[in-house]
Amino acid sequence: MYGDDATVRKILTESGDTWAVVGLSSNRQRAAYGVAQVLQRFGKRVVPVHPKAETVHGEQGYASLADIPFDVDVVDVFVNSDLAGAVADEAVAKGAKAVWFQLGVVDEEAYARTRAAGADMVMDRCPAIEIPRLA
Repeated sequence: MYGDDATVRKILTESGDTWAVVGLSSNRQRAAYGVAQVLQRFGKRVVPVHPKAETVHGEQGYASLADIPFDVDVVDVFVNSDLAGAVADEAVAKGAKAVWFQLGVVDEEAYARTRAAGADMVMDRCPAIEIPRLA
């Protein structure tokens, strides 16, 4: 388990409400679409990050984290594990307080780098599963 319950709680309740969701597109069949809806229902601002830069759930999308012209608190990552480490590094460079790798997304080296940079991190868990437990 990468990210204990205390870290999960901190990210969901204390790290801030602006979440960049990397891999979020308008494809309703993808997990990111539903997870983003749950995050919004719990008061999070969801910023789509996808090469298509689509507007999703009423929020303007951006092609990359670097393209977002405002601060991001948490970066939620819906990409394959082999691509996720680079996204974690971008999140740290962007100044995110936390990085969240979705279910099935694991990169132990990225976890170590992100934690060493001072950001919180959770891997292989889903905020849409965790956040209702806090309510």
